[in-house]
Amino acid sequence: MKKKISSGSPWEDIVGYSRAIRTGNIVEVAGTTAMDGDELIGKGDIYAQTVFVFKKIEKALQEAGASLNDVVRTRMFVTDISQWEEVGKAHGEFFKTIKPVATMVEVNRLINDDLLIEIEVTAIIE
Repeated sequence: MKKKISSGSPWEDIVGYSRAIRTGNIVEVAGTTAMDGDELIGKGDIYAQTVFVFKKIEKALQEAGASLNDVVRTRMFVTDISQWEEVGKAHGEFFKTIKPVATMVEVNRLINDDLLIEIEVTAIIE
């Protein structure tokens, strides 16, 4: 079974990707940012962007038949690693008891200079 999840973004067709894909009991969620259509949520606020991104990821997981409880890995790409504590705070609010393996790395930039973080997750449904 392979189920593709779409957010409805026009970029999915232009670039050729899915928001998430479920194959069997595995769900992969693509790099997700704080864009809500054409609107940036939390400009200049990495904590607000991170919270919005995790809510957006949670919605994609639910469409795939999963939940945050099924997440086994998070990958966070930040443009300023010195803000790691704000990102970590938001991560902890969603995953404090789940405790997936997590990676946070600094990147030079994201597709829009106002984006401060992009996050991917992997979930395994048991």
